[in-house]
Amino acid sequence: MFTVSLCMIVRDEEESLGRCLSTVCDLVDEIIIVDTGSTDRTKEIALTYGARLFDFTWVDDFSAARNFAFAQAKMTYIFWLDADDALLEVDRERFAALKALDNFDYDSVSMPYHLTVDERGKPVHYLRRNRLVKRKCNFVWHGAVHEYLAVAGEILHSEIAITHQKNKPYTDRNLQIYVKRKEKGEVFEPRDQFYFANELFDHARYEEAAEQYQLFLDGGLGWIEDQIWACQKQSECYAHLKQPEKQIQSLTRTLAIDLPRAEICCRMGAFFVEKQDFPKAIYWYRQATLLERPQDSMGKVDESAWTWLPHIQLCYCYDRIGDQRKAKIHHDMAKLFYPTHPSVAYNEAYFAGLEQLDSVEH
Repeated sequence: MFTVSLCMIVRDEEESLGRCLSTVCDLVDEIIIVDTGSTDRTKEIALTYGARLFDFTWVDDFSAARNFAFAQAKMTYIFWLDADDALLEVDRERFAALKALDNFDYDSVSMPYHLTVDERGKPVHYLRRNRLVKRKCNFVWHGAVHEYLAVAGEILHSEIAITHQKNKPYTDRNLQIYVKRKEKGEVFEPRDQFYFANELFDHARYEEAAEQYQLFLDGGLGWIEDQIWACQKQSECYAHLKQPEKQIQSLTRTLAIDLPRAEICCRMGAFFVEKQDFPKAIYWYRQATLLERPQDSMGKVDESAWTWLPHIQLCYCYDRIGDQRKAKIHHDMAKLFYPTHPSVAYNEAYFAGLEQLDSVEH
C-alpha cells in the first residue's frame, strides 16, 4: 500500500475546511495545510485534524503556494484538494480500493471533478484533473491564476470523483490579479489569455471578454478543449451584446477546430429556436443525439447536452411544426435520461392531455 500526503492551500476557510477534511483524513497518511493569511478559525480547524501547518505569504500566485505545499510532502504520493471539495462515500470507497492495490506504480491519477450536480446528485458539469501524483516525479504547478499541474508518464484515469461544494461567494480576486499583470505589461501565454477572458465574462464585461477570446483563438496555440470552450463563451458574449451574426460565427468556428461536441450542437439548436427556425434547430439537436463522446477527454463536459437536453428540445421543436409523433418519441427519450426533470413532467401531462382529447374525439 502506497502512502499519501494531502496538500492544500487555504485562506479563511472555516466554513468548509472541516467538511473537506472529514471526508479524506482517514484515507491519507499526512495532511499539509499551507495558510496564505487567514484571519478566522481556519488554522485551528486544520490542527484538529492533525495537519502540519505552514504559513505562506500571499504573492498573487497560486502556483507558488501550491509548489510550496508540495515541497513539504514526505509520502510516496501527493494528493491535492481545495477546501470546498469533498469525497462522497462512494468515492471514499474507490480511493481506499485504489490505495490497497498491489504494485501500484502510476506517475499520476486523474479524477473527475464534479463542478455542479443536479437534485439527484448526478454530475451536470465536470472535467478531469490530475489529482494524485508520485512525489519523486517532482511535477510542478504553472500559472499564477487557474494554475495547472504539468504531469507526464504513466497516467491512470480513475473513477474516483471529487465533488465541488462551494459555499463562499465569488469575488473579483482572480480578475484583479490578471488586470494587475496586464498593467505591468506582462505578455500572457495562451492559457492566461483564455482564463483572463473567462474572468471578464464572469464579471459581465462581455465586450472585453469577446475581444480577449478572439486574441486567444487567433493565436491558435491553446489546448483544443479550451479553444472550443472559448468559441462557446464568445458566442454567449455576442448574445449578450445583441450581435447574432457574430454569435453564430463563434459557434461554427468550432467545426474547424475539432469534431463536433454535443454542447456546441445544442447551442446551435438554441440559436435557431430563438429565431423560430425549427427545421434548423431540429437538425442541430439531432446531431447532438448522434455524437460519440471523446474518449478520456480532460475537457469540461455538460452532461445534459449529451443526454436529456437535446431530446427535450427536439420534443418542443417537433411539436411546434405539428409532428406530435416525433415529439412524443423524444419526450420518451428525455424521460429515460431524467424522469424527474420539470420539463419532462410538464410534457408528460401535455401528452396525456392530447391522448385524452384524441380518445374523446374518436
